[in-house]
Order: sequence, then C-alpha cells, then structure tokens
Amino acid sequence: MPITEISKDLDSLTMTVVAEFPVPVERLWDAYADPRQLERFWGPPTWPATFHRHDMAVGGRSAYTMHGPQGEASSGFWEFLAVDPGRSFEVRDGFAGADGAENPELPDMRMTFVFEPTPTGSRMTNTTYFASLQALEQLLEMGMEQGTTEAMGQIDAVVADLASFAAGRATEAQVLSDTLVRFSRVIRGSVEQVWRAHQDPDLVQRWLLGPDGWTMPVCEIATEVGQSYRYEWAPVGGGEGFGFEGELLEHQPPVRSVTTERMIGVPGEGTRNELTLTPCSGGTLLTILVTYPSAEVRDMVLATGMTGGMETSYQRLEAILAA
Repeated sequence: MPITEISKDLDSLTMTVVAEFPVPVERLWDAYADPRQLERFWGPPTWPATFHRHDMAVGGRSAYTMHGPQGEASSGFWEFLAVDPGRSFEVRDGFAGADGAENPELPDMRMTFVFEPTPTGSRMTNTTYFASLQALEQLLEMGMEQGTTEAMGQIDAVVADLASFAAGRATEAQVLSDTLVRFSRVIRGSVEQVWRAHQDPDLVQRWLLGPDGWTMPVCEIATEVGQSYRYEWAPVGGGEGFGFEGELLEHQPPVRSVTTERMIGVPGEGTRNELTLTPCSGGTLLTILVTYPSAEVRDMVLATGMTGGMETSYQRLEAILAA
C-alpha cells in the first residue's frame, strides 16, 4: 500500500493524501499523464474508470466514467488549471452527467498533485480543497476517503508495468465503447516536433503514407478553426487512390486538435478525431480518440488494418525526427 498519510483539516477545508513509491518521479508522473495508465487506478477496484479525454495542459480537460459492479455509472471531469511537467499539476475536479456536462447539484473541488524524489523513489502529495464544510462532509459521506484509499492501492502494479507503456511499442487501439476507439503511440520526439510534423504539409507528405507503396499528392492542412482540410493518396505506379476531408473544430497548439473526417466520395456520417500530445518518458504520447457513427462502422474501419497502417506511418515519422 503506497499511502503513508491521509489527513483532514476542517479549518482549511482540505484533505491531504501522501503516498510513496519505489520508482523514479518520471515513472510516477507518466502514470498520471497517460490515460491508459491513469484509468487503471483512478477508480476503486469495484468502480474502474474509463478516460474518454485527457488533455494534460493548461486549459485542457479530462473526462471519465466509472462503472459500478451492478452496471451503475458515475462520470466526472478535470479542468487543468496549472501544469509543471514532471513536478506538479492542479485541476478543478467535478461531477458530470451522462452527457458529459457538469452536474451543478454536486460540489466541485480543487486538487493539487505534487511529485518529488525521495531516497528510495518518489513521493506524491495530493491536496483537495473544498469550497465549504458542507461540501467536505458531503463528499466524505459519499465515500471519497475510502475510494481514494482503494484506488491508490492499485498504483504500485501500474508503475511496475513499465513494458506495457514504454516507447518502442506498436500503435495500440483500445475500444472504449460502441462508438469510441482510442489509438495510442509513444513517438520518440518532443511535443513541438510531433505537432509540427502534423502541421507542415511537406513533412506530412513524407510520413503519413500508411503501408509501403503509396504517395500523398494532395495535402491541404487546416490551420484555423472552421477551415477545411483534404488529404489524398495514390498508389505508386498509378491506379485508383482515395482521400479524406473534414473541418478543424478545435486548435490548441501544440497539444490538441479536433477535426471531423469523412472519406471523399463516400456517403454517410464521418468521424470526430481528437488528437492529444503529451510529454512523457521516451518522447511524446500521441493519443487519437475517434468517435464513430456506429459500432458497425467502427468494426468495419478497424477490420481494414487501419492500426497497422498507422504504425507504419509512425515508424516513418520517428525516422524523420531522428534524422
């Protein structure tokens, strides 16, 4: 059990949790920065969490849902107020409804997480600030302290499992729901480098090619919200190609962009693609959360070998960044 202390101060309206781990600070930080790892311990064992969004940057937002043993669901969000990579972050934590919107009937709170080295590894200090004594008492009655203790007890196994999240692993596709799939890959390069590689047409045409044997003759990139983009690929030596187009919905350089995407000339509803870049050990964690119009479309797209094509492209990108 990593927790060494839990204390409540009714005068300052705070609850503080201190936990120590036999791993470097960088490893512990990555566990909070990577949604694949965070969701393995943020909820208690009987209420595991799924993070649908996790933008660990000032102004960013996280959204998650915890599922209970009887099919119950409880959703929440973080709004990132401050981030000092590798050292600390601060969020506004609140409850959300099934639609992801904030639930004003339940209290929100401010939380700080501070990471520091120790002679045997690292220490994390989490302080929660409540708006009122009533809010503190209400959340404690809802089981916040017990839930925190149970959740923290899972971190040791996560931080020990370094191989599952290390740089060098292939692109991973995780089905989160009937319509949500999260694609993840650690790219060896800085956040700024990976962002530029998605924004510079000359660079994009060198690496975003999927399997060998394709070129990208058309690469029109949207740089402002509301603009449209268009990508087209053609087989080497001639033949029928294909392409995608869409609109830029959100743009937060160099950490997040959101676009729509639809195949050119194919009728039907397209997808919503959310790209997030987060610094981590070994480079940059690239996450793309794709929302499909239906489970049938999701399965059809995954069956095309999309994940393998993404991996080939990211290998090219790493080679370009290394050069």
